[in-house]
Amino acid sequence: MALQIHALFPTAVATAQLRLDPLELAAQLQTLLMLRGADEGNPNSGCAWTGDLNGVWQLHRHPDFSGLTDRVVEQAWAYLSAVGFDQAKLALHVQRCWPVLSDWDQVVGRHHHPNAHLSAVLYLSGSGSGEDGVLRIHAPSQPNELVPGSAAGHGGPIAAGHPLNQPHWDLAPQPGLLVLFPSRLDHSVLANGDPELLRCSISFDFVLTAPVDGDPPEYLAPHPSLWTPQPLEVN
Repeated sequence: MALQIHALFPTAVATAQLRLDPLELAAQLQTLLMLRGADEGNPNSGCAWTGDLNGVWQLHRHPDFSGLTDRVVEQAWAYLSAVGFDQAKLALHVQRCWPVLSDWDQVVGRHHHPNAHLSAVLYLSGSGSGEDGVLRIHAPSQPNELVPGSAAGHGGPIAAGHPLNQPHWDLAPQPGLLVLFPSRLDHSVLANGDPELLRCSISFDFVLTAPVDGDPPEYLAPHPSLWTPQPLEVN
C-alpha cells in the first residue's frame, strides 16, 4: 500500500481579483499622495509610509474609498463563509483601514495585528512580477521539519522550497488584487526593487463580535453598542 500524506489543519489565505476603474484609481492614488504629504518613510526612509502611524487609519470613511471598502467587506464575508462561519451569528466591523506607500528600497518589517481578527490588503499598483516587493506571509510553525531548524537551509537535509516545509508564502502585488488572512499571521513586505514604481496598497483590519440582538456566545465579544465605557476616576 502506497504511503498517503494528509495535509492537516490548513491555514486559509484567500485572494480575489477586483476590477478597478482607471479614472477612480488615478484619483485615489492622488488622494493617497496628498495624505502622505512630504513624508517619505515611517519611522525612517528605509521603511514604507504607513497611514496607521500617521493619523490616517480611517480611510474606509473617506468618500474616495467608501466604494472600495464595500467591495472588500463583501469579500470578507465570503471568506468567513468559506471557513465555516454562520453569517447570521456574527457582526463584522472594520476596525482600521490605512494606506501603505512604499518607494524604492522601502520595506515593511515582520509583524502581525494582535488587536484584529481578519486582515486584508488591496493593491492599487504593482507589476505582478514581485520586483516591487512581495507580501510575505510567514508560517506560524513548521512541524514537518521534525528537527527544529532543518528547514532553514544552509546545507540542511530538507529540499529547498518543498511544499510541505515552506517557511513562508509570497504574493506579488498587482492592481485590484485582494488578499485576506487571519490577523494573527506574521507578515512582512520585501523591499521595493523598482525605482520607477511607487507600491501602493490599502490595509484593512476586521473584528468579529456577536450580533447586536440575542445573547452572545461564550467566545465572541458582545456587540460594541452594548458596551459601557467607564470614565477615568481622578483622585
